Amino acid sequence: MAATGKKRNQIATAFGAVLRLARTKVGLSQEALALACDMDRTYISMLERGERQPTLGTVFALSEQLGVTAESLVAQTGKALH
Repeated sequence: MAATGKKRNQIATAFGAVLRLARTKVGLSQEALALACDMDRTYISMLERGERQPTLGTVFALSEQLGVTAESLVAQTGKALH
């Protein structure tokens, strides 16, 4: 079942908050994380603000650079929704 527009926005916002927390916890700037993942800094910013949703490949790339599992990022996002 597809998420509605409102639910999709809530998921994006929750993931962004989880990403920002994980990034700051390891002391990386948006730019440093973006460079490590071969992404643009503005994309990291848009993810953190909930303006974009990452692909599965992006979640794995981010998790590797943040030293966490992709599963934990998704699980924390799910917890943030409840």
